[in-house]
Amino acid sequence: MMPDKLQEEFNLQVKYELESAYLYLSMAAWFDDQGLEGMARWMRAQTQEEVAHAMKLFRHVIERGGRVKLHELSEPQHDWDSPLAAFEAAYKHEQFVTGRINGMMTLSRKEDDYASQSLLQWFVDEQVEEEDTASAIVGKLKLAGDRGNGLLMLDRELGQRQFTLPPDLAGFYAQAPA
Repeated sequence: MMPDKLQEEFNLQVKYELESAYLYLSMAAWFDDQGLEGMARWMRAQTQEEVAHAMKLFRHVIERGGRVKLHELSEPQHDWDSPLAAFEAAYKHEQFVTGRINGMMTLSRKEDDYASQSLLQWFVDEQVEEEDTASAIVGKLKLAGDRGNGLLMLDRELGQRQFTLPPDLAGFYAQAPA
């Protein structure tokens, strides 16, 4: 059984992961409106990844005999001044998520919850990748500027991204209700 404090933190993190998905979906809509279909596609893939993250946490609570309690989602931002501003916001958001994951890891250690530590280590590693990716795109956008060939080339590059459902979640989605 999961310690109560940690279960609540997992439930809150499900909310934050879904809010991440909601934010990235809002960014996808904005990029579509700007005619940057590649960046929109990248954000839609990011949306799916964030939902998968929420489901990993959701599944962990259930597997530990806990109860998932969903929280209300906040409305995401809808507009940005530029592609650079949108990706800077994404990077800042990933830093927030990293702080949350690190706090959960600290709590899981304090509670001697080794099963949660194991899952959270995956998220710690994932957040290193998330921040690195967002930071790299911010750097490329700073080089490319907000107009011109560089922006269009980066849009094309980001449009190549595809989401693949992690194998460990494929079975979870297919499970029949108990």
